[in-house]
Parts: sequence; C-alpha cells; structure tokens
Amino acid sequence: MLGIIGAMDQEVAKLKEMMTEVEITKAASMEFCKGKLNGTEAVVVRAGVGKVNAACCTQALIDHFPVSCVINTGIAGSLQASIDIGDIVLATDALEHDMDAVSFGYGLGQIPGMEVFSFTADEKLRKIAKEGCEKVNPDISVHEGRVVTGDQFVSSKEKKTWLVEHFDGCCTEMEGAAIAHVAYLNQIPFLIVRAISDKADDSAHMDYPTFEAKAIEHSVRLITEMAGRLA
Repeated sequence: MLGIIGAMDQEVAKLKEMMTEVEITKAASMEFCKGKLNGTEAVVVRAGVGKVNAACCTQALIDHFPVSCVINTGIAGSLQASIDIGDIVLATDALEHDMDAVSFGYGLGQIPGMEVFSFTADEKLRKIAKEGCEKVNPDISVHEGRVVTGDQFVSSKEKKTWLVEHFDGCCTEMEGAAIAHVAYLNQIPFLIVRAISDKADDSAHMDYPTFEAKAIEHSVRLITEMAGRLA
C-alpha cells in the first residue's frame, strides 16, 4: 500500500478524484482517503503546511495504515539555474535547513542526537519516478538532488544564495525533510517529489500563483504513473 502525502488541497484533490473503492478515515484532524489509484492500493492525505503538520501526518499515516512506502508530492522553489519552473525534482536526500544547533558544536542543519545529517530517499522509488516522469511529462526536465526544508517561504536572493552555499540544495520547500525524518525513524522507504513553481528569489511571490497549477498537473501525472508501476 502506497502512502501519498501532499501539503495543500490542490495537491491531493486531483489524486482523490482518480481513486476508486474509496474509504475515509479521520485521524489527527486529517482526512485519509484509502482506495485504489491506477490499480494500486493507496492512501492519500493532505498534511497541511509546515514541518509539524507534515511530521504529524506521516506518523498518523504509518500508525493507521500498512504502508510499504511514503511518497510526498508537492511544489518547491528552485535553487539552481538549471532547474526551471515546471521541472520535477526527485530527492536524493533531504535536510532541515532551519535546524541550527551551531552553539553546541553541531553543523548547520545537523539535528542533535541523530546519526545522519540528511535523510536518504529510496533509490528504487526514485528510479521508478524518473522513468515514469520521462514518459508522462516528456516536455519538462527531471532532476535528482537534495531537497532542503524549513518553516519559511524563501523569496529573496540572499536566502537562496545562503541555502546553496551551505547545503547545495536543488530546491526548497516546507514539508519534505520532516516527512523524510519520520519515515527514517520508522524505517519506511520514502521519496520526495517536487514540481518547481518559482525560483525562490525576488520573483517568487509573482511566479508562484501563475505556475502553481502547472506544477501540480505535472506532479499528479507522475504520482498516478508511479502508482501503476508499483502495483
């Protein structure tokens, strides 16, 4: 059974529309939609925005359903010139860029007490996603790299430069690493899929509303294709 998590209604509404044999379960003030997506058993849920909502949602998903993996779909801001609006980023790993325990001798982004600096995504899921995306979204590019997460909408060149210099991220968003963190603790394979909606710079507030719908369309095609391949 696939666990599919999105941050906002727009991100999961289209996936829910495609599901059959639907059953609804409510937990942690969230609605979990269980059914079949492209022939595969899946649970789709909206987590809400931010790391706490994302982490809470992921743990509730794992506790209430026998998911074999967790796929987080959503949108993000590009941190690299080669990654254009509309493109897809598949996470190789993810980290929390706003974790700062430097005063205690830790590096930026390092979570005290954790054995890993970043959370590594499942290679098999990433390969399936890449092949699937190239099939259903042939007009865009698929990138693989680090996703950096924090409780802030990045919309300045200064912050964008800081994220690249310190973490070498491909894109930035607000939920992925929290979901990866919980999946890691539960030893559940995961993948973060991000469609690029803006450039995470001074143009972000203008770009985001314009390109959000297109980014979500690309994600929905990919996740539906992935579900069929994981049947």
